[in-house]
Amino acid sequence: MASIVRRSTATGASRYDVRYRLRDGQVRTRTFRTRADARRFVSTVEADMLRGAWVDPREAGRHFQDVAHQWLESNPGKRPSAWARDESIVRVHLLPAFGREPIGKVTPDRVRALVHAWSKQYRPRTVRRMYGVLRAVFTYAVETSVLVASPCRGVKLPGIDPTLRHVISADELALLADELGADYGSMAYLGAMLGLRWGEAVGLRVGRLDLLAGTLTVAEQVTRGPRGLAVFGPPKSTAGRRTLAVPADLVEMLAAHLARRGLTAAHPDALLFTAADGAALDYANFRHRVWLPACRRAGLVGFTFHDLRRANATALMRARVDLKTAQTRLGHSDPRLTIGVYAQATSDADRAAAAALGDTFARPPRDGRAMDSA
Repeated sequence: MASIVRRSTATGASRYDVRYRLRDGQVRTRTFRTRADARRFVSTVEADMLRGAWVDPREAGRHFQDVAHQWLESNPGKRPSAWARDESIVRVHLLPAFGREPIGKVTPDRVRALVHAWSKQYRPRTVRRMYGVLRAVFTYAVETSVLVASPCRGVKLPGIDPTLRHVISADELALLADELGADYGSMAYLGAMLGLRWGEAVGLRVGRLDLLAGTLTVAEQVTRGPRGLAVFGPPKSTAGRRTLAVPADLVEMLAAHLARRGLTAAHPDALLFTAADGAALDYANFRHRVWLPACRRAGLVGFTFHDLRRANATALMRARVDLKTAQTRLGHSDPRLTIGVYAQATSDADRAAAAALGDTFARPPRDGRAMDSA
């Protein structure tokens, strides 16, 4: 697999060229001052090749930024919103740290130091998201034979404490819908009553509604693509594509919304909710210009559209809807998401649970006399 060739320099000194062939057929050459050094290199190369652990030393000299950009383009099936998020993390957080450095020079100690510095500046979930991208870049480098091993080893990530979110009441929901106005008020009910994500509500078209049957089909969503542009695409997963039964009150609300906008079955591709110019809603603009002011006026400071979806899951649990139905309505591929992430215990449910447990394990009277005296 490798050979040693002795040659003489212009000064008469001996040099030893090691020639070896890569997996793709290319021939590489490295030069050593002594035959012993050349033999040690040959032994290492041949042993690593037999174990499948050898990589071309020149590859480890590639700049981190080149490998990171190659990783970004390596998955054409990645959703535009996920690509935009990853590209932003690479550009803003990874390239300033390692950009023009040979990727093989990045050590586990430096990775740990970077994560430690992040932990002082950002929330734990943000740190974990950034580290996930960094680890993915190095994993890609190993898989493409740029590195033998990833330096993302022994990294301790900050823990995430569960965050209790406000569970919106029916009165608060009605007030929020009023503050959102006629154009967007029914969006709040799509989130609370059906558990739709913001992108699913914004991507909803007239043809996906069957008001007579009382159903709504989620088949499309709006996400943020490169440069922040709105991009239409399928739901997050196969489970995200779903047809939902719609409560009667929401059917009436949606019918009134369509009538006000002059939309009928003759406009199947028309979006239910648009910006003032008729274009698809942009999340950042909607959040700052519509959502946040409405929440402030409704006394729901800090409340997010996704909190409506959490409230939906919590309501399903409180109504004792079976887990499979709740999972299907929320479009979750994993039931653990339904229970662990979204369904939040409420004070009423907690008191009911305490009462039930108290009845189950109540201490019985010791004898009949104790019962009579009671």
